This record gives sequence, structure tokens and C-alpha cells, in this order.
Amino acid sequence: MDPGIAYSVLAAFVWGVYIFALKRYFPGYSGAVLTVVVNAFAVVLYLPVTAMTYDPQAVPSLAELGATGVGIVAGTAALVGVALILFVDALDAGDVSYVAPINKLVPVFVLPIEILFLNQFLTGIQVLGVAVATVAVYVANYEGGAFLDPLRRAVRSRPAQLALASAACYAVSDVGKRVALQELGIPTSVFVPVLFVGAALAVLPVAVRNWPGVRGDLPKFAAAGALVAVGEHVTSTAFGLVPASVASPIVNTQAIVAVVLGGVVLREARFGTRLVAAVLAVVGVSLIALGDAAALRALVG
Repeated sequence: MDPGIAYSVLAAFVWGVYIFALKRYFPGYSGAVLTVVVNAFAVVLYLPVTAMTYDPQAVPSLAELGATGVGIVAGTAALVGVALILFVDALDAGDVSYVAPINKLVPVFVLPIEILFLNQFLTGIQVLGVAVATVAVYVANYEGGAFLDPLRRAVRSRPAQLALASAACYAVSDVGKRVALQELGIPTSVFVPVLFVGAALAVLPVAVRNWPGVRGDLPKFAAAGALVAVGEHVTSTAFGLVPASVASPIVNTQAIVAVVLGGVVLREARFGTRLVAAVLAVVGVSLIALGDAAALRALVG
């Protein structure tokens, strides 16, 4: 298996467990507070990796990055924080088995961004992938009734709106990661802690407005921080090896892991229908990835 694909698969499992943990173990905490505290633990746990692998010669200077490069890194970090706030709000408003398939349609947003700004082009397989992903949203909202009722529910549903907004933010940040790691040449072990700190600082003003007591849950926050540290490392490694439109669909198969855990452990309603929706979402984004691979082969050929 290609190393970039292998890292993407591992990331999917780690993030799927993390999504479930957010719903199961952190009720009542805002997305901003979760981002600040979890990222603080993640930075502390990840710094030994940075220390062991740090090579000053491999890290571009601020002058080499330029204002554009610094802006891309800062914007990517801020969007990760915003995306998590929206996602946690979606989880608070709805079941994890409903929110996860919709939120993990990130590649549907990644694809047009790469087409517009990174010279990717749309293939027939990718068009089919977008169509299948759209069907996934339809199935997630299916409760019988008229043909258009599921689409109306998706438009009116607060959890769905928040999940889609979060997906759009994650999509832009995914492309930003790809640019930072590949085009700007920032090493993964340096980029990951910068991402943690940047995301936390971006949402800190929101978090401090209604800061709750977190001391009693510090062990849970530490465990979540460990998951985030591992997940972000393997995700960033994947984005450093393959295009975002290949890595992102695989990483976002975390939706199936989250749906299964939500249905089995939390006994959420309509588990079977939502599992079908998650599978369709994965099929759709996988077709997008296959289309990207075909495009790359055409370019090479």
C-alpha cells in the first residue's frame, strides 16, 4: 500500500474514535473550550516528536514563506478551530450518526477548491462521486413522505447546516495543509504543533467568554489530546505525501467508524439508515479520489 494511503486509513480510525468521544464524554463543553484545552494537551504530548525530528535546515524561514505563506498557515489553523466549533455545535444539536456522514463530505468542497486554485480538473468519475455524496445527504434525512422531504429536512435542519458549514471550513483547511506541507515545504513535525497553537489562539477569545471549570475532566481532556496529537500527525503526514483530494476522502471514512460507535454504544435511532448514508458518503468521496488518481495518470501519461 502507498504510504500516503496507509497514513490516511490510520487517520480515519483515529478521528472516528475522536468524534465518538466528543459526543460521549464532553457534553456541555463548547467547541471553543474543547479546542483550547484539547489542543493544549496535544501540543505538550506532541513536542517530544518535534524535538526528536527537528532539523533547522529543513524549516523555511519567515522570509522564505513570505506574507502569503504565513497567511496560508495562519488561515489554515484558524479554520481548523472554527470547523471544530461548528462540528461540536452540530453534535450538541443532533446524533453523531446523523451529523458525521454530512460533516464528512469534506472532499465535495475540496474538489472545486483544488480545481480553481491548484490546477486540478474534474473527471467523469468525480462528477459521479459528487452525485453519490449528495444521495448520502438525502438518505441521512430520509424518514418517508414525499420525494423532496429529505432535502427539505437537510436544508432546515440545524445540525445539518452546522455540519455542512464545518465541512466547508475543514475543506479549505485541508487544501491549506496540502499547500503548507507540499508547496511551502514545512516539515510535518513543525507544522502540527503550529496548527494546534494557531487553532487554539484563534478561538481563545470565544472560549474565555464562558469558561467552565475543566479540572474534574482533565484526564479525559488529556486522552482526547493524545488522540488529536496522533490523528493530526498521521493526517498531516498523509497530506504531505498525496494530494488533498486523495487523502481527504480516505481520512473522512471516519464517518463510518463514528456512525457505528454512535449506533452500537449510544443506541441512536435510525442506525441502519444512517449507516447506509455513511457508506454512500464514503463511496462518493472514494469515487472523487479515484477520479483524481485517473487525472494524475493522464497527466503523467
